[in-house]
Amino acid sequence: MFIAYVVAAALMALLLLASGSLLLAKEKGVTTTMTELGVPLSWFPLLAVLKIAGALGLLAGIFYRPLGIAAAAGVVLYFVGAVITHLRAKDVKGTVIPTVLVGVSTAPLLLAIASM
Repeated sequence: MFIAYVVAAALMALLLLASGSLLLAKEKGVTTTMTELGVPLSWFPLLAVLKIAGALGLLAGIFYRPLGIAAAAGVVLYFVGAVITHLRAKDVKGTVIPTVLVGVSTAPLLLAIASM
């Protein structure tokens, strides 16, 4: 289970770091989508920091599992919030990716718990 956690955590961390970087750079596609959902530009740095912190926490969880569990739970909650944001904006079609990410982000959480 430990190796599975390392792989899942590393892959999720890469995804989060890339996504956080796009938020910090205010990439056009990301900016357009998020502002259409009602997310203020002033929130972008905070959301980026949350993603980057989640990535670092998942990686730190390789060495200190409780931190990995906390980070993984936070990442799951982040993407649940993304689903809720899409639903509040009545963007049902847009919930597909965040819903998949909720599922994908549960893998490191469950693997971290199982490998304790």
